[in-house]
Amino acid sequence: MRVLGIDPGLTRCGTGVVEGTVGRPLSLVDVSVIRTSSDLAVPDRLVTIEAGIEARLDDYRPDAVAIERIFARSDVSTIMGTAQAAGVAMVCAARRGLPIALHTPSEVKAAVSGNGRADKTQVGAMVTRILRLEATPKPADAADALALAITHIWRGGAQARIDAALAAAAGRRGHR
Repeated sequence: MRVLGIDPGLTRCGTGVVEGTVGRPLSLVDVSVIRTSSDLAVPDRLVTIEAGIEARLDDYRPDAVAIERIFARSDVSTIMGTAQAAGVAMVCAARRGLPIALHTPSEVKAAVSGNGRADKTQVGAMVTRILRLEATPKPADAADALALAITHIWRGGAQARIDAALAAAAGRRGHR
């Protein structure tokens, strides 16, 4: 499975592509950050983000897209820009018919580090270890995007195995 993780943001939108399956080593395909200038009008910034996401979808052809679920913070202006960038990411993926998963920050932190309250340094260190990288991806938005992709592979793969086991068990019961 190949997953594009997106850590949405209006100034920095992290993107990371990870490939692999549950129980096997995962591999880094790409990591980058789409940057926009605060001098630009918001619509122009969103167009830049859309173009960057579309380019990654074209270049890496993921099987799914994992996006950070927006959560309430005290700074409404930050939430708005993040939500707008997340919306653009969802539209790009939906336009191609790709499955979209939204993962909360605490879900991602727990998946990659075992601690839902891990800080960015801990998440970056675990992403580096999981993907066997020589250095932690910078800025943190890039490492966060990879953590989203890792989380989706691990959770999606585990759920697929559970669903397959349940279907097989139901099939065995139906043949009695």
